[in-house]
Amino acid sequence: MPLKPNGALCRVREQIIEDAPSGLTLQFECDGDRLRLVIAGSALAVGNREILFDQEGREAAAGTLVGEFRRPSWLKAV
Repeated sequence: MPLKPNGALCRVREQIIEDAPSGLTLQFECDGDRLRLVIAGSALAVGNREILFDQEGREAAAGTLVGEFRRPSWLKAV
């Protein structure tokens, strides 16, 4: 994945974003000091996706999400 020249590091809080018009759900999770992004929704023809980032914010791995995406029970509408 290309990096923006002189790109700065940014922090992303763990959160879930549900975009009703597209039908996609974006889930940001932190596993230790690594960020995991899950993109889920029926609009994805080949299945849900997950992208893992290293400690420097670079893409470390990406692929089809193994298993089924589950909506967390604590999630409430804002």
